[in-house]
Amino acid sequence: MLDEEVVHLAKHGHSGATEFLISRYRPLVETKAKAYFVIGADREDVIQEGMIGLYKAIRDFRDDRLSKFRPFAELCVTRQIITAVKTATRQKHVPLNGYVSLHRERGEDLTDGTLMDVLPHAKPEIQRSTQTVEGLPAQIPDSVRDSLSDLEKGVLKCYLNGLSYREMSRELACHTKSIDNALQRVKRKIGVLLRD
Repeated sequence: MLDEEVVHLAKHGHSGATEFLISRYRPLVETKAKAYFVIGADREDVIQEGMIGLYKAIRDFRDDRLSKFRPFAELCVTRQIITAVKTATRQKHVPLNGYVSLHRERGEDLTDGTLMDVLPHAKPEIQRSTQTVEGLPAQIPDSVRDSLSDLEKGVLKCYLNGLSYREMSRELACHTKSIDNALQRVKRKIGVLLRD
């Protein structure tokens, strides 16, 4: 089958067609992603942006325009990555790009040292067993608790329990981007408290 025929099937709900196109065009996305750098993101994030562009190409392709799918897919992938690069370099994202991570470089939890001043005794097994009515660990000081919105408290609770963004999204009934934004705000607020 031609790619255009597979796209037609994908647009009409054939999940196998969509999966086929995504696997067929992933090398193209990876090649395009090598040429770009997004501040605060790694290579996989850039590839993910390209995959979003590919999905949009599958969704928006119109075969009535007598064009081929491949050039359209390349254009959509490139545009999506360029949009991500431009978005990341805007000054309004400087606070988000400079957040304080709750993990060390090796990916370990900060359960000792600096974070302990804000979250004393914050080891994962203790966090799960000492839940308050709000669902947050009892060791979190009121200053942190009071500075967080309800969504931020929910995201922090889920994060401390080790849930992925997708799991948090399901549990809190909101988009994963909202989860990410709320988590960045939580980290920034905790960072301010640590500096103070």
